[in-house]
Amino acid sequence: MKKIVGKIKVLYSNSKLHTKLMISYLFIISIPMALIAMFYYGKVYDMIVSDTIRMEQEESATTAPVIEQAVNEILNDSEQIQDLPFFSAFSMEESQDSANAALFADQVEEIVQGGMIQTVRVYIDFPSTVVNGFNQLTDGIMEPISNINGTYWKGIFSGSGTSSLHCPSFYLSNYEIENYGDMAFISKKNFTAGGQMRSCYLAVYYSSDIFLDILNDNLPSAGNVAYIINDRNALIATTNPALSSTYYLNYSLIQDSFMSSNNFLKKSVLGEEIFAGMYSIKQPQWYMVVVIPSAPLIRESKLLMFQYFSLFIVCVIAALFIATKLSRSITKRLAMVTNQMGQVRMGPPIPLKESKIHDEIGELIDTYNYMTGEMNRLLIEKEKTYEELRIAEFNSLQAQINPHFLYNTMDMINWMATQGQNHEITKAVQNLSRFYKLTLSKKETVSTIEQEIEHATIYVHLQNMRFLGKINFVVDIPDGILDYQIPKLTLQPVIENSIQHGIMEKEDKKGTIVITAWSNENVIEILVSDDGVGIAHEKLEKILTGELKNESSNNIAIYNTHHRLQILYGKENGLTYHSIVGKGTEVLIRLPAKTGIPIKRA
Repeated sequence: MKKIVGKIKVLYSNSKLHTKLMISYLFIISIPMALIAMFYYGKVYDMIVSDTIRMEQEESATTAPVIEQAVNEILNDSEQIQDLPFFSAFSMEESQDSANAALFADQVEEIVQGGMIQTVRVYIDFPSTVVNGFNQLTDGIMEPISNINGTYWKGIFSGSGTSSLHCPSFYLSNYEIENYGDMAFISKKNFTAGGQMRSCYLAVYYSSDIFLDILNDNLPSAGNVAYIINDRNALIATTNPALSSTYYLNYSLIQDSFMSSNNFLKKSVLGEEIFAGMYSIKQPQWYMVVVIPSAPLIRESKLLMFQYFSLFIVCVIAALFIATKLSRSITKRLAMVTNQMGQVRMGPPIPLKESKIHDEIGELIDTYNYMTGEMNRLLIEKEKTYEELRIAEFNSLQAQINPHFLYNTMDMINWMATQGQNHEITKAVQNLSRFYKLTLSKKETVSTIEQEIEHATIYVHLQNMRFLGKINFVVDIPDGILDYQIPKLTLQPVIENSIQHGIMEKEDKKGTIVITAWSNENVIEILVSDDGVGIAHEKLEKILTGELKNESSNNIAIYNTHHRLQILYGKENGLTYHSIVGKGTEVLIRLPAKTGIPIKRA
């Protein structure tokens, strides 16, 4: 685990600043929202349940009184009909005339039109001929009691001795439902007529849509069900017949639960958790039951969490977009400064365009531009100082070479003078004068290969005067190379070394020096070879390093020549020695191919 954490730290540390800012922004946004989601995830369901129950309680508290008010209106209409004079006195057959019957029909019609009742029927225990007479007088309101024999509600009246009954649809016959209404409130009245005890039923028919509309208008929550149940466990009305049968609670259970609590109760029906609220409708002894299944609440809680996470993702995407813009506004300018500073590896620093934004990065750009100016100034001064030092060192090396050659030549002339060779002395002085005239003309430190060959030829001629013409000097250089530039006194020290330490150390003191040259791309290579005694391997490795400077003055000249070429043209140029003891030595002089006017030095 520690290794994984360590790798993550290293990976983060080596990431670009833009990536680090993006990760930081993402954590700053994501962690609080994730913690909030984790905190509320377990509570969302309880919150939804509490909120749903609260809303259903508020709705149910206003719905139950509306239902009870509708029932009371139906009861009042029934009582008004019972209080009408014709209905109160119809037990006396002789007292019923056509005028009273017509008035009764009009009064009932008025009550029906002004209320919720659809139809009124009076079922009388009279012979059919008598009832038909009443029926004609009351415009069809009166019917013989035989028409209701066999109905469920008639059986209830006969068996229970009750005086009134609210009838749901299945209490009624199909004929009643089709012609009068699917619900009814029926009142029973017993009376004596013709010396016999008779019965009369006043039935006011209405539609169950009255209660269904009230339930749907006030309890519209999807997934819930509301129904009204009477004391005989009959459904009066329901918003969803399928759900009401699934979540059906019998009257006694409702009554017990209602007595124990007036709030929603948690119950288990068919293995499913539900929340049920019971509200009493006192007049008909009904209960309104509102059932909230847990499944829709769970779906709602999941939907809410999905919406939350969707919003979370949208916020994260928006935050990443904003973070990208903000981080790029920072890292883009930092990268510009970094890239510009990286150009120092390939050349002098270049200042940036002045920043219009004066924040920390703007100050960094201003500081960088100031630093760039100072560095360029110092580089110019350094280059100038280095150039002056290079020229001074070159001139110093040149000065070491010139006196060395002059000393050897003067030594030769002195020897000639001791031998009385006046004519040869004259020729030597003339050659020496010509040599220095070419070397010191216009104080130039660089000449052409052609001029340098002339210098070398004069030098060999002077040496042959000393060594009695024992040195054979051969030059084989193409004409196209003669105009290339070469520092003055480059060949002379090499030829001098070939004569003194190569040819002169042979027994017969005779030898040949050959100079050839060729061009290779942008490089000139000059080969100076001799057939002298050669150079031992251990000495050959030290001749160009300066370790043999104290052994002879000629070694100083060779080292200075090599070092001078490297100062002028770089470390890849200079002298390269190859020698075989007893056979001779080859010196390869390598320098860049340059033509034109020789370089002037102060």
